[in-house]
Amino acid sequence: MKQNRPFSVLGIQQVAIGSANKAKLSEFWVGLLGLEYKSTFVSESENVDEDICLMGVGDFAVEVDLMQPLDVNKKPRVDTPALNHIGLWVDDLAGAVSWLSAQGLRFAPGGIRRGAAGHDVCFIHPKGNDEFPLSAEGVLVELVQAPDRVIDAYRVLADA
Repeated sequence: MKQNRPFSVLGIQQVAIGSANKAKLSEFWVGLLGLEYKSTFVSESENVDEDICLMGVGDFAVEVDLMQPLDVNKKPRVDTPALNHIGLWVDDLAGAVSWLSAQGLRFAPGGIRRGAAGHDVCFIHPKGNDEFPLSAEGVLVELVQAPDRVIDAYRVLADA
């Protein structure tokens, strides 16, 4: 069922993977598979110590975020489930949040904010509730505002 949306999902921005031991994740993803380490992000409020790695090149590179909790006794637990969340590039984050909320989609607390890689982000809650019954049915999804260069790259690809 096609509807008029004020935004487009352009592609995958990131895949976030959690473990109690980030070094073991890095051994696999960076050491064995050869992903490029980019930076580290630490947030006490999000209980995360995260290495941002890249696969692919240029505007189509995808982040693979390797995460461990700062404190395994606190929430959120970024290592459970191990496939923590998937991030999607969108061309109009504010428009997406507004339109999707009006459709009954539930968003996680926190609203639109700056994410670990410096882009504005917002999370779709993995479970619906009475007020907002729609969700990603158990999957945490992050919507990420694509920068102009990424939007342009996807448009060129679509026109090719």
